[in-house]
Amino acid sequence: MAILFKRLLALVMLSVLVSGCAGRLEGVLQPTSVKAEGVQVIDMLVATTRRPSGDPATLFSGERGNDLELTEISISIPPDEMREIGQVQWPKKLPADPMKFFTTLSVEPVTNDKMLNDWGKEHVGKNGRVMIFVHGFNNTYEDSIYRFAQIVHDSKADAAPVIFTWPSRASIFDYNYDKESTNYSRDALEEVIRIAVKQPKVKEVVIMAHSMGTWLTMEALRQIAIRDGSLPSKITEVILASPDLDVDVFGKQLNSMGKKPPHLTVFVSRDDRALSISRRISGNVDRLGQIDPSKEPYRTALENAGITVIDLTALKVGDSLNHGKFAESPEVVQLIGQRLVEGQTITDSDVGLGERIGAVALGAAQGVGSAASIAVSTPIAIFDPETRKNYGRQLDRFGNAVGGTIQSSVGK
Repeated sequence: MAILFKRLLALVMLSVLVSGCAGRLEGVLQPTSVKAEGVQVIDMLVATTRRPSGDPATLFSGERGNDLELTEISISIPPDEMREIGQVQWPKKLPADPMKFFTTLSVEPVTNDKMLNDWGKEHVGKNGRVMIFVHGFNNTYEDSIYRFAQIVHDSKADAAPVIFTWPSRASIFDYNYDKESTNYSRDALEEVIRIAVKQPKVKEVVIMAHSMGTWLTMEALRQIAIRDGSLPSKITEVILASPDLDVDVFGKQLNSMGKKPPHLTVFVSRDDRALSISRRISGNVDRLGQIDPSKEPYRTALENAGITVIDLTALKVGDSLNHGKFAESPEVVQLIGQRLVEGQTITDSDVGLGERIGAVALGAAQGVGSAASIAVSTPIAIFDPETRKNYGRQLDRFGNAVGGTIQSSVGK
């Protein structure tokens, strides 16, 4: 009873934290024929294991469907001068004004292989890159569609956008249902990944997942590696944002992917309040998205595994949970689209001056000290396997005063 009470208390706390999301307009997926001048249009392929809702304004419910369903959806996004980068401008009434709000332009079911191949030929560019996004806990179908459209637009990612949306009841009291829905959807996500890989025009597949969706993603990749003995070489990058993953389980999943897994980038934030709640209801085991990458045992383990960790703890956004920083920060979402999706490894030696200082500080730009903090342009700290190799060069570059602070920060 005590454990049950603690879990209920944690969920009540979470409900208070997210209560500000209530009252959002539903039914925004009914297409409109109005397309304004100057808007940007995102054409995406949507794969889902949700049950059809029977309502063209919502398309799919939070219940589990029997089959994998594919749909092509086009979303228009207001001109940049009319919106805040990093935010979804939800309509306040329908039909929406496309100059002010996100608007659904078209919805087209993909019913056969020919339509799927045609979509791939049309949307996969010369670089042959596809980005698959897997959303997190507590998302409706339309939540996931509009958020992904925002990420694709704001990141300026040069990749054909594909989203996998799994059955979520979009209620904080259905955490366990959502978690089991990710397990229910593992085979379907594996199928979507294989579809992308086998497209002749596709050369690279980048997978980005958020929160509970990182569990689904790692499990699907693990299944592929176990079935085939390794992962397809076309899968070049896996990005885990605020991963709601038990760190012990993550280690086992990673080990199952073989000797040459794709490069992994993990976004963490120690002030992630949603992951604090998840930790409480999951046996008080550290969640991957909340670790301090500068401390042991994580520091050495991450370095040995070749995993890049980007620590967003110092970054402040409008999200009261600090759980969606990767999408809401203009700097971070552009870092994803212009660097990570394009296959560039983020290290302390090839990013901007402020980020280099943060990188050497290993985990907290505010820990670098006042002598260096003036030069920190973005509160992003980067920990990657190359960092230690660059300590000497960084210390020479920034001088003895800054060097002393950095040395203290990393314990060297």
